[in-house]
Amino acid sequence: MIDMKAHTAAACARGETSSRVPADNGYDVVSFDLDGTLVDTAPAIAQAANDTLEAYGMARRSLDEITALIGDGSRQLMLTLLARQYLDRPALAHTVRPDDVLQAFDRQLAATLGGAAAPYAGAREALQRLRDAGVRLACVTNKELRHAQRLLQATRLESLFALVVGGDSLPQKKPHPSVLRHVAEALHCDPRRAAHVGDSRTDVEAARNAGVAAWAVPYGYHGDAPIAEAKPQRIFDSIDQVAEHVLASRSA
Repeated sequence: MIDMKAHTAAACARGETSSRVPADNGYDVVSFDLDGTLVDTAPAIAQAANDTLEAYGMARRSLDEITALIGDGSRQLMLTLLARQYLDRPALAHTVRPDDVLQAFDRQLAATLGGAAAPYAGAREALQRLRDAGVRLACVTNKELRHAQRLLQATRLESLFALVVGGDSLPQKKPHPSVLRHVAEALHCDPRRAAHVGDSRTDVEAARNAGVAAWAVPYGYHGDAPIAEAKPQRIFDSIDQVAEHVLASRSA
């Protein structure tokens, strides 16, 4: 596993948006978002969030509401839920401390993610095919690194990645251009031979900003707007289709 901090300074120094459009052939590195792209985590996250809210005397929220907030990390998700609770019941702002709730949610999430989330069908096998063919893989998520690592371990995906980047691994998180540029640099790859796969506008913008191929899957967590509205270069129905395309591009 590559040290996350080894190339941070150089990658993050270049913060401008790139206008380069990668060629659609010969990919050496493919990075993947985690939640909603490789693993279905919404039920587990919703359970942890609602158990935390309930423990502090607050109302549980719907799965759809919580799912729509996935993508910016667990801290931001819970802060948004708290803000909505305070809006509904202003007195809570005087009796419930955000730091206490965030710490409780962190514990609940750590306990829940390990057993209540599963990879999407065929995802593990597709990643294995790519790695066996010599493609270097990275997992790039806005989820805090400790939670991402626990989730990857629990779903037996961790060993397939040369690099894992969490939302707190670098000074910035997706969609900042430095994040996927860091991946390309750490894995010694020309960004034009790299691609990023995600389920949200954040992922598409992260790839576009960094000058790597912007690919998407149509399932996952992207709110009410179809992922096509984010204008990725390609939309694949499954991770298996991503693998087929990458392997075909390398043999062309």
